Amino acid sequence: MRLLLSLLARQRGHLFPWAAVFYGCGIGIYFALRTEPSALHYLILIAVLGAVMVGLTRCGENLAPLLVAVLMLLLGGLVAGIHAHLAKAPVLGFRYYGPVEGRIVTIDRSWSDKIRLTLDQVVLHRTDPSRTPLRARLSLHGQQEFFTPEPGARVVLTGHLSPPQGPAEPGGFDFRRTAWFERIGAVGYTRTPALRLSPPEAGARLWLARLRHRMAEAIRSRIGGDTGAFAAAITTGDRSGISRGTLEALRASNLAHLLAISGLHMGLLTGFVFAALRYGLALVPVIALRWPTKKLAALVALAAGGGYLALSGGNVATVRAFVMVSVVLIAVLLDRRALTLRVVAIAALIVLSLDPQELTGPGFQMSFAATTALIAAFGAVRAVRWPALRGPVRAVAAAIISSAVAGLATAPFAAAHFNQIAHYGLMANIAAVPVMGLVTMPAAVLAALLWPVGLENIGLGIMEIGIRWILAVSVYVAGLEGALGHVRAPGGMVLPLLSLGALFVMLWGGPARFLGVVAVALSLVLWRARMLAAGRGCVWGVAVC
Repeated sequence: MRLLLSLLARQRGHLFPWAAVFYGCGIGIYFALRTEPSALHYLILIAVLGAVMVGLTRCGENLAPLLVAVLMLLLGGLVAGIHAHLAKAPVLGFRYYGPVEGRIVTIDRSWSDKIRLTLDQVVLHRTDPSRTPLRARLSLHGQQEFFTPEPGARVVLTGHLSPPQGPAEPGGFDFRRTAWFERIGAVGYTRTPALRLSPPEAGARLWLARLRHRMAEAIRSRIGGDTGAFAAAITTGDRSGISRGTLEALRASNLAHLLAISGLHMGLLTGFVFAALRYGLALVPVIALRWPTKKLAALVALAAGGGYLALSGGNVATVRAFVMVSVVLIAVLLDRRALTLRVVAIAALIVLSLDPQELTGPGFQMSFAATTALIAAFGAVRAVRWPALRGPVRAVAAAIISSAVAGLATAPFAAAHFNQIAHYGLMANIAAVPVMGLVTMPAAVLAALLWPVGLENIGLGIMEIGIRWILAVSVYVAGLEGALGHVRAPGGMVLPLLSLGALFVMLWGGPARFLGVVAVALSLVLWRARMLAAGRGCVWGVAVC
């Protein structure tokens, strides 16, 4: 015990990020439980939580870190349980075939490359309202020429519905859990034409959804094809126009992340607005000498990020990205260092408190793995002077290093969740991501600024050039021999062990941090043993299989 307290004392000032780690561990333990805790269990948890809080007020500073770790662990489990109970909604308990009526809330595209609708205010024929799901999601098969989906419109169709299904294999993706937190109680399809019962309803949320839908349609009509569908996806979050072939090429080249409005897009947009406004104000001496231009630029960039969040529909990935960007910009406003592991920890605590179920999803794991690894890597590189890396060479080196670090950090999670690895993903990202940041996203901002005066085609034209390059890169890389490898899903303990080991390397100070390498190596050995047991041995490197 004394040795542990001595080690913690040496880490003083660097322990805050561990609060997020233990908070996440508490959430992970809750989701790993095979049965839901009873009311008695929750009462015991709350009592222990209170005792720990009392202990914090009376213990010395040497023991405080241990009690904080226990506190965050208990809080994580409690918050996850509360969210799970608050999301409770009726789930269809049987297979249903018949009329389905509801209001369209979102429009996307299914794995079968069909338009898919998510409905609320659902009405099922001869089904008690207490047993009717709050939301249902259906794919539109067959001929649908009589119907143009639009958010807020009320529709009726003849549908096949069933309860959301669990994972297809042990440890696989659990759609049933995702559906539970999204309050989707039934999924299915229709092969007959859907009919509109009433036009779109009023309401601020639906108005934004309709605005997003109409903007996506306008962008697709001006640019056309998969290029226009890509442009609509990164500006409004509407990916319903992208063909299956294009999606497969983007996945095989590890460029599919460019479609999701996440940290990359939010960071590029707010970064461009921040840099453009700050340097623009610096050109006006009267303003530059009298006003805090850096903070003004941060405020405007924060507002731009909020607008982008509202326009994109506010899905979980975008909310997560906005939280991270907001923490960085607020740090600028408070004259704090913007990119530190403390900032990442604060963002993780906020995101997990809002949506604890995201801990088990690929979006949270990959985005925070990439961000944490990049900050840790560039922090280490910053300590070493490289006289040869100046000017354009420095920018190119930074792009290569960031792509390599992010790729290595996210590769295990991508392999675990999607059972595949893009072997040439690093090459594709080096070729495409700079174009995304220097051409496509600035052009999107320009198009948005010029839209009110009818000159948006200028920005959209520049945007089209960048997107065509990105799609060309994806098609070329996906067509290379051996571009895509497949890997078996790991066992239940592999990803937690790998994550904790990597976090120990990045967060712990001193030589002891390399003990985390042992945990990472052990997790990969366990993963490989699982694949060997299945008759599919693979060797880990930058790629798998």
